Amino acid sequence: MSDTGTATRNPEAGRDLRRSLGFRDLVVYGLLFIAPMAPVGVFGTLDAKSHGAVALVYVVATVAMAFTAFSYAQMVRVVPQAGSVFAYARVALGKEAGFVAGWMAMLDYLLIPAVAYLFSGIAMNALVPEVSRWVWTALAVVVTTLLNLWGVRAAARVGFLVLAMEIVVLLVFLVSAVVVLARDGAERGWLSPLSGDGTQGSFALSAVIGAVSVAVLSYLGFDAIATFAEEVTGGSEKVARAVLFCLALAGVLFVAQSYLVALLEPTTSAQLAAEPGKQGSAFYDAVDTSVGGWLHDLVAVSKAIGAAFAALAGQAAAGRLLFAMGRERRLPRALSKTDSGVPRVALLCAAVITLVAAVWAARRDDGMDHLVSVVDIGALTAFTLLHASVVGWFAVRRAGGPVVWWRHVLVPVAGAAITVAVIVEASGAAQVVGAVWFVVGLAVLVAQRGQAGPPGD
Repeated sequence: MSDTGTATRNPEAGRDLRRSLGFRDLVVYGLLFIAPMAPVGVFGTLDAKSHGAVALVYVVATVAMAFTAFSYAQMVRVVPQAGSVFAYARVALGKEAGFVAGWMAMLDYLLIPAVAYLFSGIAMNALVPEVSRWVWTALAVVVTTLLNLWGVRAAARVGFLVLAMEIVVLLVFLVSAVVVLARDGAERGWLSPLSGDGTQGSFALSAVIGAVSVAVLSYLGFDAIATFAEEVTGGSEKVARAVLFCLALAGVLFVAQSYLVALLEPTTSAQLAAEPGKQGSAFYDAVDTSVGGWLHDLVAVSKAIGAAFAALAGQAAAGRLLFAMGRERRLPRALSKTDSGVPRVALLCAAVITLVAAVWAARRDDGMDHLVSVVDIGALTAFTLLHASVVGWFAVRRAGGPVVWWRHVLVPVAGAAITVAVIVEASGAAQVVGAVWFVVGLAVLVAQRGQAGPPGD
């Protein structure tokens, strides 16, 4: 460990990643994983839950996730390694806590790409129904896996083009919505996206908080930026800035589009709450009714392509987590091998797991529900251990110099309180799966005891 309080490791030949990413590349990966138009799929649900105050939900959710982003920015400077929260907890809280953090994060990193691939397959099947959705899903996995195996830089370049397309489509929607609102007026009150539409009674803060527990899932992915810490040029400070910038930009985009579509929405929040079947298509229906079918189709195509490349970013992050855990001998050592600086073994392992989960779900009518119900538990548990790592490193161990109480205690404790609250609000099925996965992880940890410690300990 260095004198500056930054944790380091001993490099090993053939187990290092190539440094080739810049600030823009990091932001591209983060925004690809999140998806600029993430609110499209959950708008109706959030509108119904929040009594129409959907834009306020995203304002609160952005602030809530800012605590986690701030903790990531602090720890990536201390431990600039590919393992992200696995590496942070391992250094700050101990090897066992690090394993648990990495193990729980795997639920997020391995299953979120499966959800994105499935969404892409469903969208393409709607456009070309002659081809089964599981075929489209599998094709998306194969294409993006090949890009990831090509190398992180090449994937980032292609990802930048896809992200540019998504942002152009989003801008087309924003401009079209403003034109329609200026010409025809709003279907709801101009402040209703921030205060509620009044159809389910007066404004209820509890309803907004309940919707926030769903909205935070739109942000999962910005944390994946930290997994590329060993592949960035210019130091870990660039990674920290990218994490914060990506979350802030996503928050602005989410608030803007949810505010405008809420004004265009002819269906009240009470009607959406009474008819849950309309919630999933509420965004598309509002666009179709107010602007036209051409924008509906444009948004659908953009989401189909964008979802596949969101999965590309997620698969890349999953591969780096498996690589880091393999390098520290917490998973099979073969996962830590690199080829020309690319962790191809770990990437292929992540791709196979994701392919199996995505195709299985694509062949079932309830497949999406099964996947979505569990992806958040792993991420939120890992976030909680991230916040604990900040307190452990800076306030308990005092390894980072003088303690700044608001930065090293207040912010991470508040962040942990938020993530724990969201876990409590999660569905019972998700909590059960998360608990089972946690118990399996503990069993693996116990089985590993007595083995030689990881290198560098």
